Amino acid sequence: MKIALVHDYLTQRGGAERVFELLCKRYPQADIYTSVYDPQKTIDLGERIVKTTFLQNIPGAAKYFRLMAPFYFPAFRALDLQAYDLIISSSTSFAKAVQKNPKAKHICFCHNITRFLWDTETYLREYGDYRYFAPLIEQVFQVMRKIDLIYAQEPDLYIANSSVVGNRIQKTYGKKAIVINYPIDTNKFIFSDQKEDYYLASARMISYKRLDIIVEAFNWLGWQLLISGDGPERERLQSKALGNIKFLGHVTDAQRTQLFAKAQSIIIAALEDYGLVPVEANASGTPVIAYGAGGVLDTQIPGKTGVLFKRQTPESLQAALLEGKDICWDYKNIRNHAVANFSEQAFFSKVEQVIDQACNLNRSLV
Repeated sequence: MKIALVHDYLTQRGGAERVFELLCKRYPQADIYTSVYDPQKTIDLGERIVKTTFLQNIPGAAKYFRLMAPFYFPAFRALDLQAYDLIISSSTSFAKAVQKNPKAKHICFCHNITRFLWDTETYLREYGDYRYFAPLIEQVFQVMRKIDLIYAQEPDLYIANSSVVGNRIQKTYGKKAIVINYPIDTNKFIFSDQKEDYYLASARMISYKRLDIIVEAFNWLGWQLLISGDGPERERLQSKALGNIKFLGHVTDAQRTQLFAKAQSIIIAALEDYGLVPVEANASGTPVIAYGAGGVLDTQIPGKTGVLFKRQTPESLQAALLEGKDICWDYKNIRNHAVANFSEQAFFSKVEQVIDQACNLNRSLV
């Protein structure tokens, strides 16, 4: 069976890209496609050839990939994938639009519906300079929403990473989705029951991650907080932070692994559709303190693997942090929970069963 793997764009290294990396490793003979590729800033694909669209030839496209938004759909439609028996797309937006041979199957790992189209206000808030062009952008987005709905019908089967995303796919695209919680490479995370005196937040510095809540809470508590990651919100956040908060910027995978293993807890204040960071924390034997909505409801056991707080406020987070400090955590059980439920083995045993059924024309899955 000839397989094509397709991702929206490979210009960063987030949760969606890490899942795509696992798919690439699982299917080493598959051909890889994306719209724009910057090997220095994304997942490590080794010597694999990555086939791109015409957008790759536009100067600055990899750096300013978000500005290319109106052109991604035609770029993916222009790809010739007629020779493939199975197309596996990994998408939060555009890759689902690829065309296939009528006899082929297209399975879409949908990390979210196209967020900037269906949650435009949040998107513009994250990228502050864009708000000045909001009237023009909205006109463009109105057209793109119609196109998105049309191309959302292309996949034969959707796999959602969480029940939250599955519900959104059903509501917005009118397509049912099978929910399979995404995995992590548990071998990349080291276990430690020797925790050091710091807490950790690891996220891109954009507004919906709500790092501002975390900064305010730790300003009040005075506990040591490390923040890894970068983004447009960094300067504003640093201006608000007191001396007990340190911004690390981009860290290597090796550094990140050590930080996760040694932290008292990993802090997540965002409403995440799924969120790999809480699972990665657990794989390191580290509990999480997380906003109790969205994907963490699929992955966390309150009081056993973490503490969930009810409101996205500094006060609610502070209360959860104080609660977590009083818990005698069983770090080994936290690690075992992650390995048993979110390992590659657990994930792919479910995925390959679904793929086998889909490729045997079992229409009840769609």
